[in-house]
This record gives sequence, structure tokens and C-alpha cells, in this order.
Amino acid sequence: MASPVYSGAVRTSGRSGRSRHRPMSEINVTPLVDVMLVLLVIFMVTAPLLTVGVPVDLPQTQAPAINEPKEPLVITLNREGVIYVQETTIETDALVPKLQAITGANPDAVIYVRGDKDINYGRVLEVMSLVSSAGFRKVSLVAEAPKGRPATASTRPGSSTRR
Repeated sequence: MASPVYSGAVRTSGRSGRSRHRPMSEINVTPLVDVMLVLLVIFMVTAPLLTVGVPVDLPQTQAPAINEPKEPLVITLNREGVIYVQETTIETDALVPKLQAITGANPDAVIYVRGDKDINYGRVLEVMSLVSSAGFRKVSLVAEAPKGRPATASTRPGSSTRR
């Protein structure tokens, strides 16, 4: 005679006539895998959105990349000529006081200027001259490496984009 199969618990009768239940020792991992896949999809969708800055079409250059140990302050000029400090819009008149407040009037603060390649070059120079006249010495232009060709790490004289 075959004994009955119970899911999750085994019934046994003792002398007392009471049943004992053993807990099921198997873990159902399907809900865990479902939750992990949902979290993976959420992070895959949101991760690229977290690194978005001001959309600018940068010009291309052959100069090597500049490696700075600390994060620089970035000034961006978009196609319409609007100025951004990091990702905040700012007027031209308020640019220098804002930079001095952020850097604590440190003349050695590293400042990068990103200008859209379709903007008037004079507007980029205007912003750079404002920053330089405020006493900041480390002002650099940012450009992209040509498509299909990574920026080299060599330091050739006269090839730096730093001003």
C-alpha cells in the first residue's frame, strides 16, 4: 500500500493522537527572481537618465584628454547662447558672483567651458573672458574626440585644449 504525499507538511500520528507538522524546507525562488529582474530593468532605464547634463553638440578636436583628480566646475553654453553653471541656468551678469560663491573665490579652481559647436565663437570668448577677468587661472575649453578616433593620452606640445 502506498503512503499519501502531502505538500509542505508530513502528518504523523503518535500515541497521543495529535498530528505533527514539519515545515517545508524548500525555498521558492521564483518571486525573488521576478523582483530582481524588475529592479534590473528599472536601474537599466534610469541609469542613463542620471548622467544627463545640458545637451550640447561639442566640436571635435585631436587634443588629448585632460585628467583632473577632482571634479571641475562646468560652464555650458547651449545653441541659443544660454549659460549654465553645472545644470543651472544663469544670467551673464550673475555668472562671476556665482562662480566666486561656488569656489570660495579660489583662483586655482578648475573651470571647464563647454560651447555648442553651432554657437557664435565670440559668445564663448565673452564667457571665457568674464571668467578669466574674475581671477580664475585654470579655465579650459572642452571638445570631443573625432568620431571613431579616441583621444590619445600623449602630451604633445601645443596640442592641449587648456588655455
